[in-house]
Amino acid sequence: MPRPSGRFSPAARVRKQAEYQEILRVARRVNTPRFALLLRARADDRGARLGLIVSSKVGGAVVRNRVKRLIRAAFRHTPELWPADIDVVVIAKRSTGDTQLDSVIDELRAVAGVLGRRASDARADLSRRTLAGSPGEKARDSRGP
Repeated sequence: MPRPSGRFSPAARVRKQAEYQEILRVARRVNTPRFALLLRARADDRGARLGLIVSSKVGGAVVRNRVKRLIRAAFRHTPELWPADIDVVVIAKRSTGDTQLDSVIDELRAVAGVLGRRASDARADLSRRTLAGSPGEKARDSRGP
């Protein structure tokens, strides 16, 4: 697989703590064996943005940085999975060890259908929040409190 070229631009990243907190509060979740993916819809469609949460439970600094590089590369290699109006925060649940990029990409593609449904749900949540008049509140749905 060819190596992605260029930097991961600031426009393609979730950067502010307030954005992370908002995403953690209202996002739709998709779990894979190694990652939890949180999806939140945005009002604009300037491209999908990626945020990463890799705690020290995953490993030391070298391991955490490798995990982040793998996730960023997988995000770049799978643009078809990420709608342009979605913010994605990936939480690494455990160390990927000696995992290769291909296996991370395969893991993401395996949940492509679920990602599409959760993205649609996130868009519906966004429209409910904007209709309710308070963009910070998560709209209640039939799943409970």
